[in-house]
Amino acid sequence: MIGQDARDVERKVVAILKVLASESRPLGGTLIARRLRDYGFTLSDRAVRYHLKIMDERGLTRASDGRGGRSITPLGLEELKDALVGDKVGLVISKIELLAYQTTFNPRTGKGEVPINTTLFPRESFPQALEAMADTFRAGLCVSDLIAVIGAGKRIGEMTVPEEMIGMATVCSIVVNGSLLKVGIPIDSRFGGLMEVRGGEPVRFVELVEYAGSSLDPSEIFITGRMTSVASATEKGDGKILANFREIPALCRSEAERVVRRLRRWNLGGLLVMGRVSEPLCEIAVAVNKVGVVLLGGLNPVAAAVESGIQGVNHAMSGVVEYQSLRSFWDVLKEYKR
Repeated sequence: MIGQDARDVERKVVAILKVLASESRPLGGTLIARRLRDYGFTLSDRAVRYHLKIMDERGLTRASDGRGGRSITPLGLEELKDALVGDKVGLVISKIELLAYQTTFNPRTGKGEVPINTTLFPRESFPQALEAMADTFRAGLCVSDLIAVIGAGKRIGEMTVPEEMIGMATVCSIVVNGSLLKVGIPIDSRFGGLMEVRGGEPVRFVELVEYAGSSLDPSEIFITGRMTSVASATEKGDGKILANFREIPALCRSEAERVVRRLRRWNLGGLLVMGRVSEPLCEIAVAVNKVGVVLLGGLNPVAAAVESGIQGVNHAMSGVVEYQSLRSFWDVLKEYKR
């Protein structure tokens, strides 16, 4: 059993690792102490330096040359990924709510920020990945065919693209959450799952992960586990695609439909189906006086690429970007065909 004092120390270590992982440059103790306040820790510079000394000894951090700042090591990144899993339960729903709040896109002006997923592809296989994704974008099994392509060393959302990699940002379905939130419609994000499609129509969820009880994004789980068959759904009309289940108050249905129509004018959306009041949708029970809403997963095109044997590292819900920085997938495809 881990003592409370040891657990408190470990929480501080994880918080420091989070601060260092969010920056591509080394940070000194004073700046780390300032950033720790965002995670609910008030530590003196001296206390931060004490923890950093221990973390150096554990190989989690290393001192930079010259100025004495610290950066996170590969071992530190692995520790950050695995540490305190109990604290991560519910992390996904918290992230959804945060990104919905950060979504500022205005359908009247076409300006503002939209939420994204980011996938990292090896640079040499990126053209093949684009080819593998084309049919899924063409079939509309995505939130949008607007994307961003980011080179090595550049930052997108909350992450920096590593060397020898190319980052591709796709629009996340949380754009619907954020847009509904801005007009005062509450939306309950319940599940991420695999939707069975037959004859091109959604039938039922065959796998579900509850956001409130998960420490991992469901789409990442299903793609990594090779559980999707997006290419088959695209080519034959039968397969398993990434989808998300939400609920909204029944009284808000008409206004929600108007919001979705406004988003579609800007090539945004992802609504797969909206149910009837209090009636099950795709075999999922719906609460009284609520309406079920099924949204397409933004990573469906990436799932199709992975199904074809192309390796990609997914970072779902990886931040927000300006809508006007996005480009047509088809323009990017043409560039890489040259």
